[in-house]
Amino acid sequence: MKVLITGIDGYSGWPLALHLLSRGHDVVGVDNFVTRRRVREVGSWSATPIPSFAQRQSLVNQLLGKELPFHRGDLGRYDFVARVLEEERPDAIVHLAEQRSAPYSMIDVHHAVTTQVDNVVGTLHLVYAMRDHCPDAHLVKMGTMGEYGTPNVDIPEGFFEIEYRGRQDRLPFPRQAGSWYHWSKVFDSGDVMFASKIFDLRATDVMQGVIYGIRTAEMTDRRLLTRFDFDETWGTALNRFIAQAVLGLPITPYGKGEQIRGFIALEDSVQSLRLAVEHPADRGEYRVFNQFDAAYSVNQLAETTHQIATELGLSPRIEHPPDPRIEAEQHYYAPIHERLYALGYQRTRELSEVVREMFTDLLRYRRRLEARRHVVMPTIGWRRADNPAALNARVAASSAPPSAEPPPPVQDR
Repeated sequence: MKVLITGIDGYSGWPLALHLLSRGHDVVGVDNFVTRRRVREVGSWSATPIPSFAQRQSLVNQLLGKELPFHRGDLGRYDFVARVLEEERPDAIVHLAEQRSAPYSMIDVHHAVTTQVDNVVGTLHLVYAMRDHCPDAHLVKMGTMGEYGTPNVDIPEGFFEIEYRGRQDRLPFPRQAGSWYHWSKVFDSGDVMFASKIFDLRATDVMQGVIYGIRTAEMTDRRLLTRFDFDETWGTALNRFIAQAVLGLPITPYGKGEQIRGFIALEDSVQSLRLAVEHPADRGEYRVFNQFDAAYSVNQLAETTHQIATELGLSPRIEHPPDPRIEAEQHYYAPIHERLYALGYQRTRELSEVVREMFTDLLRYRRRLEARRHVVMPTIGWRRADNPAALNARVAASSAPPSAEPPPPVQDR
């Protein structure tokens, strides 16, 4: 099967490419490297040194004996998207090329607009190009569990049965997104659902929980590691907690720390996406998979990080700064996740096991964390008008590299 991955250079795209190649699939990549630029924009970098994509292609050929064709370009240009799909005619498209950070979308009006334009326009370009050039291909779009918000009822996989005033119907479950980024994903979901109906396309919307980890089984060499973002803009809460523990900073669950989300290990996330690719939707079908293994509160993540850090000889402490987000800090959370298990999905990694592995890698790259320690603590608030000023100060602090930072093995460009 030929699989086109948009956003192949990203946190999920790169390990997915390695996983699919190891399973005998042909992979073609698309990216414009905007995440690398946007991480630099906020004064940060990946804790793991990331090779250029040309180096990554060479490593795939050298270490895996595989070819990895690649198209550099922007999904915001329809001529580019149409040309790639007409040339490649993929059997499946895994769409990961979207701005993925809620805090980034909340910096100011410009970042909010950029997020929504990039994400919605790129998705619309894909579905139109599929209609015209590869109508039998299967679109696997990465959504987010954050689309649902935290309703006080169980969360179904996309749709639910409802009775209202004596009438019944099957409807999309209401969305209650919590950032401009999450709303862009809601709009994406609606567009893909509509496109599958009017264009008779195959579509799977994967509502992704928070992914954690740096490694998968295919990463047999350090140079194959995926990126690890730890700053407050691009790093998840767990990423930040581990970086904080390594740096001797307080571990900082926001507010009460009782916010609950679904989580899945990176290795199990790529397994889920592969299963979706290998079991395509029917023509005209739009289906939804909730992709996560277990739900944890932010406090549980902080406590797990604290326990493992202590075992490793570190001495972290837990502090609770005010929550910069507008969200329920205590809530009910019970999403349903059955459809991937019906396709043969099996959980392979546990949270504590992966956190220990992440500590091992981050201790190796501790000096890269030290060089950007000032980007970890929160400065972006959902209501604040001075977000850009706070970020500008942080970027200025990053402009002069400290003398203790050695040149990385490969440049994060």
